[in-house]
Amino acid sequence: MDDILSLRDSFLNELQSVTTVAELQQLKIKYLGKKGIVTTKLKNLSSISPDIRPAFGKAVNEVKSSIEEAVKTTEGLLKQKEQKKRLLSESIDITLPGKAIPLGRDHPIHKVLTDITRIFISMGFEVEEGPEVERDYYNFEALNIPKDHSARDMQDTFYISDDVVLRTHTSPVQIRVMEKKKPPLKIIAPGKVYRCDADISHTPMFHQVEGFMVDTDISFSHLKGVLESFIRSYFTEKTSVRFRPSYFPFTEPSAEVDIGCHLCSGKGCSVCKQTGWIEILGAGVINPRVFEIVGYDPEAYSGFAFGMGVERIAMLKYAIDDIRLFYENDLRFLRQF
Repeated sequence: MDDILSLRDSFLNELQSVTTVAELQQLKIKYLGKKGIVTTKLKNLSSISPDIRPAFGKAVNEVKSSIEEAVKTTEGLLKQKEQKKRLLSESIDITLPGKAIPLGRDHPIHKVLTDITRIFISMGFEVEEGPEVERDYYNFEALNIPKDHSARDMQDTFYISDDVVLRTHTSPVQIRVMEKKKPPLKIIAPGKVYRCDADISHTPMFHQVEGFMVDTDISFSHLKGVLESFIRSYFTEKTSVRFRPSYFPFTEPSAEVDIGCHLCSGKGCSVCKQTGWIEILGAGVINPRVFEIVGYDPEAYSGFAFGMGVERIAMLKYAIDDIRLFYENDLRFLRQF
């Protein structure tokens, strides 16, 4: 009995030196674990003389309960202490200056492409897309550019195979849409295109916006009205516009569209090569041969098409003299937009 009563004092003495929850758990195991001191006393209860066994058992259980209570109380205090210590070590000094996280913004090409698309959508055009890896048929032949046509020399093409290319313009979307849908059509097709060319005004990959309209009695005057409306919406109301005769296999008649140089106000400068005009896109009335290829009756339908380079528009909009700046990822350049 003296041994049992001394266990409580022994435990309390050892408890005074405990400073962490982990140390407390080890002390608890020492006394109350499966092979602990108190647990062993209880297991040996059957070997105690029957006349003192009840008192002995009661004393062991009282010591066990006392130790469990002390462990529970001490554990709560130690956890509070450790939490307070952790909070102090992890605290943030709110007097220190914060770390600024720079915000992203639209790339200038994406911004220009979005603005162009928004203007045409406001005029009732729908947006269509097509594959960037295209069949020769859609990229050339269906646009009235057969394999021996000299117009193929105008486009330095990336060939994947004899019959597969990286598209050189977004005009193949025109054919794909007309194969699936019947007039009336008012479509724009923005996207990436590829050509084997690289200098201050050309990159191997760039962006175009193809547009076309097909219905009954569509004339060149409709084309002129749409493009003048777009140009004056995107640049300024006072922007001068002119149409020059040109040639494209898939339009007839065809035209190059120029705007008055906004850098010199048409007086002539190095950007406009002293002419006062800058070319921004090509356009024309859709060639009846293209209608025949897609199964439209050229006697019943007519239409126009146009295509513009987004990078060229961006260079004019922001007075940039080297197209390669758009793709060098120089933050000093991109932050200006």
